[in-house]
Amino acid sequence: MLKKFHFVAAILATLTIATFFTSTILVEMFGSHHAIAVVKSLIVIPGLFVLIPALVATGSSGFFLSKGRNGRLVEVKMKRMRFIAANGLLILVPAAIFLDQWASAGSFDTKFIIVQALELLAGATNLTLMGLNMRDGLRLVGGSKIPTTLPG
Repeated sequence: MLKKFHFVAAILATLTIATFFTSTILVEMFGSHHAIAVVKSLIVIPGLFVLIPALVATGSSGFFLSKGRNGRLVEVKMKRMRFIAANGLLILVPAAIFLDQWASAGSFDTKFIIVQALELLAGATNLTLMGLNMRDGLRLVGGSKIPTTLPG
């Protein structure tokens, strides 16, 4: 049961970050300043209230699943998870809040662009690391229980 919970929490966290990332890129490319402000607002509320519990659930369930296990894959996943958490708490959450505040105030200046670029880089980094953790998690459980390709 804990394995399924961990898997669902990891998928939810990854899809949430991917949604933030994709919507940010699309609205920056094709949206108005008002649309950017709306997306930034939705990322903070309710977005962070979905993402943060999903990340906590993923990390804590992964920690419990790793009890009694050792080996290179477990160690690498734990290192990545620490980096993902630090990246999220120190860069992504503050960036989301600042960008929301600035966009709501109509302040789309150089600092907004720099923080937006930093947020996209940090988000891409977390998505990559989370994908690697999923790959290694599937290796740890044998991978055969969860299909990696679509039928057909």
